[in-house]
Amino acid sequence: MSMFTGQLPLIPPGTGTSGGVPKGPSVVALGGGHGLSASLSALRLLTADLTAVVTVADDGGSSGRLRRDFGVIPPGDLRMALAALCDDTDWGRTWRDVMQHRFQSPAGTSGLENHAMGNLLIMTLCELLGDVVDGLRWAGALLGARGQVLPMSQVPLMIEGTLASSDGSPGELIRGQAACAIAGRLDGVRLLPDDAPACPEALSAIEFADWVVLGPGSWYTSVLPHLLLPELRQALSDTPARRCLAMNLTTDTKETSGMSGADHLRVIQRAAPEFTIDAVIAQAGSVGDAAEFERAAAELGAEVHFGRVGASGHRAVHDPLRLAAAYHEVFSGGTA
Repeated sequence: MSMFTGQLPLIPPGTGTSGGVPKGPSVVALGGGHGLSASLSALRLLTADLTAVVTVADDGGSSGRLRRDFGVIPPGDLRMALAALCDDTDWGRTWRDVMQHRFQSPAGTSGLENHAMGNLLIMTLCELLGDVVDGLRWAGALLGARGQVLPMSQVPLMIEGTLASSDGSPGELIRGQAACAIAGRLDGVRLLPDDAPACPEALSAIEFADWVVLGPGSWYTSVLPHLLLPELRQALSDTPARRCLAMNLTTDTKETSGMSGADHLRVIQRAAPEFTIDAVIAQAGSVGDAAEFERAAAELGAEVHFGRVGASGHRAVHDPLRLAAAYHEVFSGGTA
């Protein structure tokens, strides 16, 4: 097998992990998919010392096909995290678009159909280097990423969920992240294998962080998994870092249908009773009863910071600048 040797590739002038951003606090952001991308897009404006720890349980789309065909960890959420960390220069924007590009053939019959270019690049680097972390470091250097991306585990994980039932009886078992995301309101999830090792580099980053950020994102399939992996849950509970939880802009997703913001916090508490939180960022009006939400947050040890963090318009998506301002206020001890 061919192997790369020597130092990481040189990054063109004007790009790289700092990009003029003050070093700032050491921050570890955990999650997956669009939620983690939103958090990283905000956090990279505040610090050059940023690590993303990403879920590796995706089994749908391009990631699912590569996982099944090659036995690799699903690269899709890793790709999205790298794209979110791309520098705001021509170099960074171009590589962001390259990573997110999907192949579409006129007849729709190509073996590359709907594969994301970034998925293939990550898989190639990891295979050539023989190590997932090294492959992601090379990908980050190529993109001029403002931070590093790590998997929560180097073992492909599977999510199993249980549907909530109206009469309290055991609900239907749903297997796979893609299926869990659309099946309906979930009562709980678990990871398989349940004793999978956490990525050592992720554990080290959490140990030495100033802040750990969890959320936003799909609650059961992107946020909660980090507290279900035993070594990672222990690291998140033991770290001297302060902990911040960023809430979603809507609670009305298929997997959380009918749940209030306080219910979301109780899910965290049930999954990891030893895990405490210092601050919760939420947009007023998006969590239901504000007083109930604050009481649930207090049970986790957290102070709630209400503020406007959503983008203008009708879509429930975070605005990077507003979310960055909220993080900055929390990190500096102010009020959002």
